[in-house]
Amino acid sequence: MIYVSEQPAQPAPRSLIVTLYGAYGRFVPGPVPVAELIRLLAAVGVDAPSVRSSVSRLKRRGLLVPARTAHGTAGYGLSPEARQLLDDGDRRIYAAERPGDEGWVLAVFSVPESQRQKRHVLRSRLAGLGFGTAAPGVWIAPARLYEETRHTLRRLGLDGYVDFFRGEHLGFTPTAQAVGRWWDLTAVAERHEAFLDRHAPVLRAWEQRADTPPEDAYRDYLLALDSWRHLPYADPGLPARLLPADWPGARSAAVFRALHQRLHEAGAVYAGVPEPPARM
Repeated sequence: MIYVSEQPAQPAPRSLIVTLYGAYGRFVPGPVPVAELIRLLAAVGVDAPSVRSSVSRLKRRGLLVPARTAHGTAGYGLSPEARQLLDDGDRRIYAAERPGDEGWVLAVFSVPESQRQKRHVLRSRLAGLGFGTAAPGVWIAPARLYEETRHTLRRLGLDGYVDFFRGEHLGFTPTAQAVGRWWDLTAVAERHEAFLDRHAPVLRAWEQRADTPPEDAYRDYLLALDSWRHLPYADPGLPARLLPADWPGARSAAVFRALHQRLHEAGAVYAGVPEPPARM
């Protein structure tokens, strides 16, 4: 069973920077100037030193690439690896509805004892991609997660240790019971409830407003997206028939969709992106 770590109450600056590029920064022509990153992160409570140190860490990880803007100022663009990560994430983050039955993908890996650190990385990456544990060394997820998992493991040079299989669960335990062993659904539900506690009141407040000021929209949208984008990785997206009654994931997804539809375009005005993709 996979135990899901909790999302911190205060968003981390590095996470907010990734969220900013995912929502808006990647649609700006050329690199985003450092001064603009500082302005946009200040709107969600991140100070300039934190922006600079977080950008440096993301650069060392190979996600951000330093470059000069057309005006010669310092800026940062996305590496090809980061663009692939964001593209993969879009399919989860902006999914229109919970998918139906699609079968399973199994990941079976074997890592020599002399390289046990890679075994740890493999486990953490599979868990972070939404896989549960069906048995020691056998990881399971809905079949649609295969392509993203393949991209991720190949990028990390771990593909040589893993075999993938597609299949269906035939028992003996009913599948709706078995998924409770494979994933910690209680912890995932708590993550959804935490999102609802934090952002459902924000949606209700916007529903009482007739106007949508760009700075307010940008702030509330970026914070909601930063909270939400981790959830489709903690929640593997199981069919509704396999989930407990009154699963909060449907409610949290509805809140995020409503916030996206209300705030995304107005937030783009503040972020300086004239025509961001609608996605939903």
